[in-house]
Amino acid sequence: MQFGQLPFDVAHGLAGGMLLVSFVLLYQRRVSALIGALATQGALLGMAALWQGWVQGATGLYLTGLIAIVAKAVLIPWALSKLVDRLSLHRTVQTALGIGPSMIAGVALVALALVVALPVSAGGSVLAREDLAVALSIVLLGMLVMIARRNAIGQVIGLMSLENGLILAAVGVQGLPLVVELSTAALVLVIALVAGVFLTGIRERFDSLDIAFLEDHRGERR
Repeated sequence: MQFGQLPFDVAHGLAGGMLLVSFVLLYQRRVSALIGALATQGALLGMAALWQGWVQGATGLYLTGLIAIVAKAVLIPWALSKLVDRLSLHRTVQTALGIGPSMIAGVALVALALVVALPVSAGGSVLAREDLAVALSIVLLGMLVMIARRNAIGQVIGLMSLENGLILAAVGVQGLPLVVELSTAALVLVIALVAGVFLTGIRERFDSLDIAFLEDHRGERR
């Protein structure tokens, strides 16, 4: 079924919004802003899945979109916010890279994703190829967020953003089995649960979520 230019415009808008939020995650230093940006990215991912469900005529993607909106835009951000309040965490995130170097590295990773993804997916549709390139960019930026953050909470948010990019790539592929999409969504909830336990354990053991304290514990600092 053909819809003219509309599928490209809407899909690119939603994917581009997710990519923009990835840069916001690199820029922000406040925990509340990071959680809010993650919720926004989750909402955009859900809408992207719903849109792809309509374009592809795949009813399973509607369920994927609803799961993404409920879990990623509401439940997980709410759980992270409660965790931050419960553990009385610092409201700012310590970083290993400054804003300037982080943004420059982010732009370089997006360029790398375009160079790699477009030739590899040359046999696919234009929409799928460009969605794959943006999704790979989001995955790489999620990895950069994890590297650039010294606090465990920031690294967890980077991991969630990375996983959002993987799901965006998955929903753009026609005929993807629903079981794969549901297992991916379930994986997000498991990661959130493990992250909560992990953060709580660090807080109780070291009285801080700064992973630099682990270096002293391992005897790596002199």
